[in-house]
Amino acid sequence: MTGASGGRRSVPVVKCPHCRTAFDLANAGPKTHDLGQDGEHLWKLSWVKCPACERFVVNLLSGPLEVVTAGKHRWVQLNTHRAESLQVHPLGATRPLSPEVPSAYAERFQRAVKVLPLAPDASAAVSRRLLQDLIHGEAGIKRRDLSSEIQELLDSNTLPSALADELDVIRTVGNFAAHPIKSQSTGEVVDVEPGEAESLLDVLEELFDFYFVRPAASRRRRDKLNEKLTDAGKPPLKAVGS
Repeated sequence: MTGASGGRRSVPVVKCPHCRTAFDLANAGPKTHDLGQDGEHLWKLSWVKCPACERFVVNLLSGPLEVVTAGKHRWVQLNTHRAESLQVHPLGATRPLSPEVPSAYAERFQRAVKVLPLAPDASAAVSRRLLQDLIHGEAGIKRRDLSSEIQELLDSNTLPSALADELDVIRTVGNFAAHPIKSQSTGEVVDVEPGEAESLLDVLEELFDFYFVRPAASRRRRDKLNEKLTDAGKPPLKAVGS
């Protein structure tokens, strides 16, 4: 379950891994259950029901003990700053794709989605390689590394401005200058910046929409219009570029 922030403070807004709907975590009434102490660590279960699809999202939390003292009272609690969280249900996220997306791309995209909650670095590695292959196959751009290929795609001015901005952020968030292996050896598993793996998936979805989904929808609309023109005894519209 991914979070978002804005302004000066963190905003408790998350995206449901089942239906991808964003909702206010605090208003959804999250619950926790203490599992107990295991050596020097405390374990908890946390869960919340998505207000949109009404399905549970469950996380397992663990972290070192933290001793808290208040007057004569003394207790231990989970050190939230050093705690780790693992999404255990659903085991892996879901991001349905349109059937217009070729299976060669869709299968690898879903692989990156599935491992995201367990291994963001592995998810990002799959997504970076997929992004490079998508630029090769659909934009016809092949250069020495992914960073150069992204730049050439941006310079071509073929993408909508909002999508171009998001793609440009990928290089910034990924910090290719400091981690050239991300650009030159795209399939390598390396540490990722917070939100990097999620951003890669977001951009891939937008690129799929640009290259496959929207053109397919446009063809369907043109075909329906041509049917009406033919029925009316008029010549059909010419395909763009013909």
